[in-house]
Amino acid sequence: MPPAEDEFPGIDVVVDGVHVDLDGEELPDAIKDKTLSSGGYPYDKKLNGKDYDKELEKLQIELLKLQACVNATGMKVVILFEGRDSAGKGGTIARFTQHLNPRSAHVVALAKPTEAERGQFYFQRYIAHLPTAGEIVFFDRSWYNRAVVEPVMGFCKPEQTEQFLKDVPVFEKMLADNGIHLVKFWLTIGREMQIKRLFDRRHDPLKRWKLSAIDYKGLPLWDEYTAAAERMLKATHTKSAPWTILRSNDQKRARLEAIRAVLAGIDYAGKDQKLVGEPDPKIVSDAATFRSRRGQI
Repeated sequence: MPPAEDEFPGIDVVVDGVHVDLDGEELPDAIKDKTLSSGGYPYDKKLNGKDYDKELEKLQIELLKLQACVNATGMKVVILFEGRDSAGKGGTIARFTQHLNPRSAHVVALAKPTEAERGQFYFQRYIAHLPTAGEIVFFDRSWYNRAVVEPVMGFCKPEQTEQFLKDVPVFEKMLADNGIHLVKFWLTIGREMQIKRLFDRRHDPLKRWKLSAIDYKGLPLWDEYTAAAERMLKATHTKSAPWTILRSNDQKRARLEAIRAVLAGIDYAGKDQKLVGEPDPKIVSDAATFRSRRGQI
């Protein structure tokens, strides 16, 4: 059920000196005026809806070709999505899977660990969801909770995060060495855009379920999330499992370029190379390049 109106208390967030109340009637103009451009976003207009729909259909047909090849050859593909709250992870995954055969394309969005899972080897509950031959698995958040959300929210001890950052490159190299093609996306949005999306969710009865107490608690912790994400990307952007940064202030562009990045990075039978092309470098970049340019994580 969606959260009740009074389940979360109102919260006052300060963004560049502007006070924002998610329970207020309207966002301040100073926030609304900066949403698309926030975080140094490179486009001043959103992608046209008709152009988006046309391009999306073509890329989704290519995704079906990729799935057919995965099924036929026994490939194993993992695509995980991490990023800021409200960055568009779920919506992007939905466009990937919209027309795929669900028998061999699965979405994994795990709830908080049970008491038994908390006593397990940290990666254990994720390993259970890795693909078998011929499958594609999408993780809507993943083992990287231990690197960002958990330490910022105080859900794990500092030494647990330290151990995770040492372990995860080894774990992911094992996945790659055992034939799993791993794609890691970090979705980033500007501060003002995040506030707008959370505000819209709060005021839409059909979207309010997407808000959680964690979202509310995390609102004043922008800088803490930034520091945790930068540390994580530095420690876990490896040759075996590189990170791809996806600017997602414009959700339509982000969805198209995420699909294009996956299609461009995997060889499959029947690929229309001209159609797939290369991802827009203004929207998609590897983590090392993004960080070197001082992009806003």
